[in-house]
Amino acid sequence: MHHEIVISGFGGQGVLFAGQLLAYAALEQDQHVTWIPSYGPEMRGGTAHCTVIVSDEEIGSPVVRNPSAALVLNPPSLAKYAPLVKPGGVLILDATLIEQRSARTDIQEIALPAKAIADELGAPQIANVVMLGALIAATGVVALETMDKVLEDHVSARHRAKLEANKLALRRGFAFARGQTIATDPSVRV
Repeated sequence: MHHEIVISGFGGQGVLFAGQLLAYAALEQDQHVTWIPSYGPEMRGGTAHCTVIVSDEEIGSPVVRNPSAALVLNPPSLAKYAPLVKPGGVLILDATLIEQRSARTDIQEIALPAKAIADELGAPQIANVVMLGALIAATGVVALETMDKVLEDHVSARHRAKLEANKLALRRGFAFARGQTIATDPSVRV
């Protein structure tokens, strides 16, 4: 197994945190992993992206030129990364914020309303976790249960009240990518 993943959006959308969670989950499963963050000087509101490589074998280079998967949370990220996804790869985009589609027929494209799902859960800032759920479903890069553990271990004390909402967001993204539905638990509000 070897996955090269780009996660991209505006600063403040949790792009780097999503990459960290994925990297921690890969480490938890004894995989080799790299995580490289990049963001503009504006931080919140500017562009941000990170690359994550997860592999069964040692990683020779952390550079990702043609990702096997891309999670894009805004239109500029779609324009930049959709053309770079390897044929046979996966493009996951937040359909709440991105109206366009890639028009590529050689990749799997999942357009899920991540921000709308996060809004439904009462936590608009966890759209990034919805996207991770879809990535896990589409690629099998890590186990859903492993990501639960990573959320428990790495959601900060400041955001601890949102832990259950994060877990539900993960499952909602996973279910969407698998073509299933999961009812929103009305008791999970933040």
